[in-house]
Amino acid sequence: MPDPRVTEILRRTWGFESLRPLQERAIDAALGRRDSLVVLPTGGGKSLCYQLPPQLTGELTVVISPLISLMKDQVDSLRELGIDARELNSTTTAVQKRDLVQAARERSLRLLFISPERLAADRFVDFLAELGVRTFAIDEAHCISHWGHDFRPEYRQLGALRDRFPEAALHAYTATATESVRRDIAAQLRLRDPDVLIGTFDRANLSYRVLPRVEPLNQTLEVIERHSGEAGIIYCIRKKDVDELTASLRKRGIDARAYHAGLAPAARTATQNAFAEESCNIVVATVAFGMGIDRSNIRFVLHTGLPKSIEHYQQETGRAGRDGLEADCVLLYSAADVLLWRSIVERSAAEGGATPDYVRASLHHIDDIDRYARGAVCRHRALVQYFGEEYAKPSCAACDLCLGDVEEVAGATVIAQKILSCVVRVDQRFGIGHVISVLRGEETDRVRKLGHDRLSTYGLLADHPQGELRDWIYQLIGHGLLAQDGEQYPVLKLTAGARGVLRGEEEVRLVQIARKGRRKAKAERESWEGVDEKLFESLRKFRRELASARGVPPYIILGDRSLREIARLRPHSLGELAEVFGIGEVKLADLGQGILSVVAGS
Repeated sequence: MPDPRVTEILRRTWGFESLRPLQERAIDAALGRRDSLVVLPTGGGKSLCYQLPPQLTGELTVVISPLISLMKDQVDSLRELGIDARELNSTTTAVQKRDLVQAARERSLRLLFISPERLAADRFVDFLAELGVRTFAIDEAHCISHWGHDFRPEYRQLGALRDRFPEAALHAYTATATESVRRDIAAQLRLRDPDVLIGTFDRANLSYRVLPRVEPLNQTLEVIERHSGEAGIIYCIRKKDVDELTASLRKRGIDARAYHAGLAPAARTATQNAFAEESCNIVVATVAFGMGIDRSNIRFVLHTGLPKSIEHYQQETGRAGRDGLEADCVLLYSAADVLLWRSIVERSAAEGGATPDYVRASLHHIDDIDRYARGAVCRHRALVQYFGEEYAKPSCAACDLCLGDVEEVAGATVIAQKILSCVVRVDQRFGIGHVISVLRGEETDRVRKLGHDRLSTYGLLADHPQGELRDWIYQLIGHGLLAQDGEQYPVLKLTAGARGVLRGEEEVRLVQIARKGRRKAKAERESWEGVDEKLFESLRKFRRELASARGVPPYIILGDRSLREIARLRPHSLGELAEVFGIGEVKLADLGQGILSVVAGS
């Protein structure tokens, strides 16, 4: 049975009726002062595992977090709940530091958020020792592992906590960790007989779609239009792609903001603030630059290019639907991205002196995400199996393959033979663009000058648009039947495997976007049932205005899940409102009458 004290604090403070099973075990480990390693997906409630225990023990928990913006979001959320939480980082003023120290010494401070670099300062560590800190929570713990997707050298020093605080309990939390990464986390932190708690890696409320990248701008616009008025993050591989896509969207009247490492810090901060405050709903960012946004109501994440690992993909798509409501995750795939990532890794290794082990691990990660994108297995199944979890459902009803968003190309083997034959006919000396021109029978000066209009493969695929042919060629590269040779002017060459296809001994599978169009996932169909959408928008306006007056992001005031439930139930009293998910005593006293007024006026 759950500890009744935990259940009471959960209901009174957070407005939740019950914990999830692994949350309960993680909280028990914290209260029992046993080390733990907790792996829960984004949106799975990791933060509650270290936020709740100090409300019972009355002691200080030090939380180590890698991003200032994430610290601020958590501190703002906790203070809205009446919990004394503070952050200590480069933005903390002298007055705030003085107040923090006083609160810590008076034993009223419950949660202190710091960066890993802060622990390199002996004076600060001495201060923690003086306070007698007995609990450390390491958030984003995968950052400690070389084998993970976001290694940060400063995290390696956290193992020294065991020497300075031998009696303290250490708790590591992460959303993305394979078995090898989990072992490395435990070893580096020197966890003692930890309670290892592995939750499901499946995000059932997310729909995953991997579609051939044919017309990236139009495909991007289609996703944005489908989520009109809702929040989304669009990821690109390169800064140049971010800037170009942002400019194209803004030309079309879409308030998209760019976010990447090449921008001035003030510009990045302005984008983050606008997105958090809901004055801007679309951010275009590089996959290589972590954006510390904790906004819970992101309804779509679009990758216009391949992420560099499945772990990155899981973390980046994990920003969507953190409130438990439905969200779209769309990946526009091209085998060209694999070649780009490989060149980036190899160039970075040559310039930065990376170890051979690191290069091999990085290239292995690229191969993994490439197989995922090209695979014909349910996306939910493929993701959870990558992290070592079985997937029992026969169909997720929430991915492109299970929903029929993509379909096999009829006569794919014959099409592949024509493309491969054309590469042979041009003596394997030309790139993709020229091969497409020959196959389409284009009457260009270059084709005529080279005499390629007299080849037997000239015009063999004239009925297919350039984008479709380009995608199929990249699929053949992905299947290992074609290779690109040369960096500046890559030319197409056949591989050994192509011979079997040309001789008719091997079949080829090609896919294309289904002509019948997109079907809605089950979660998307059910999410709005019974919701008064006009009232929902009125509640959003009320939340946005209140958040602006208080200087906090709207989702900290109240989440979309709570707003939809209010708009579905239309409560007429504080008693009825208290039954709504996410409304505890503090929220009820603070927001109750205002919410009831909005309901009454709609």
